[in-house]
Amino acid sequence: MRLPEVLWAVPLSVRLQSGTNRLFASVYDALDFLEHEWPIRHGQGYERAVTTCRGALNRSVPSAVARKAFIGACMEANMQTSGVAAHYHARSGPHGKPLA
Repeated sequence: MRLPEVLWAVPLSVRLQSGTNRLFASVYDALDFLEHEWPIRHGQGYERAVTTCRGALNRSVPSAVARKAFIGACMEANMQTSGVAAHYHARSGPHGKPLA
């Protein structure tokens, strides 16, 4: 069963280690990436991000705390992040992948 979507007020653009940018608009997007595509599956930042994202999806942690933890994990993995304007967010597809 898929957990309910918990959107972030400001989507997050992450420059992946491959050099491409990826848009994350929700806690679920971030957790899915952490659990299935994350390049380094260890470290305090990674563990904190997984824990807080799960907590946010269960409504026991504010989504802003999960977003901040995800940013910390990205920094730990040497991936740059930046906020994205709301109008760009409307053009993204599921899991933050741009629409064609």
